Amino acid sequence: MVKHYLTNNVFKYTWDQLAVAFWQRYPNPNSKHVLSEDTLSREIKNDLLITKRLLTKTNKLPKWGERFIPGSSRSICILEESIVDLKTKTITTYSRNIGMSKILTVDEKCQYKVDQENNSKTKCIREAWIESHVYGFARAIQHFGIERFKQNISRTVKGFDDVMDRLYAPKIMDSVSHPESRREKIRTTAKKATEKATEIARSKAGQTMVASCTGQTPA
Repeated sequence: MVKHYLTNNVFKYTWDQLAVAFWQRYPNPNSKHVLSEDTLSREIKNDLLITKRLLTKTNKLPKWGERFIPGSSRSICILEESIVDLKTKTITTYSRNIGMSKILTVDEKCQYKVDQENNSKTKCIREAWIESHVYGFARAIQHFGIERFKQNISRTVKGFDDVMDRLYAPKIMDSVSHPESRREKIRTTAKKATEKATEIARSKAGQTMVASCTGQTPA
């Protein structure tokens, strides 16, 4: 029996900002379990940007789960397809593990869209369908899958927040928390520009006076 899980969260940045940061999610301090990411294809179809990527991730298994994983490999490949729609301002992703699928499959759908309650923020609606067909252990494996999925969501959201903070927070904080500093920079820049203009004007005036005295045409 398939287990369904639904959750959502709100990011404090606009959809446009999130759309830029979306392609820079990795690496981040909370994504050490993501070993690699490769773009398989990218195309524009019916005004939609469609991208397929292959992610390699790793997760520590419980002792009882090690019996189901042959060999020493603990990494797993995830196929992700993302669809960016600029008209509706939505990013929709579909992902599924293509490794260890005989033990557990996790189908995930995420949709990032403008938060209807505050259009300066972005809402993410995340769904997952978790299924196992291992005889005698299916329920335990599905329960483990849901709990591990919840933990990964927490890291994913925090990591995405960290990426956007790195991209945008310094600029926002500088303008909000240090308005005097910004005004001082503007005044300093304006003062230097004025001094430079005055210097040039005086130089030109001097050349004109010399020229008039010598009967030459000023440069």
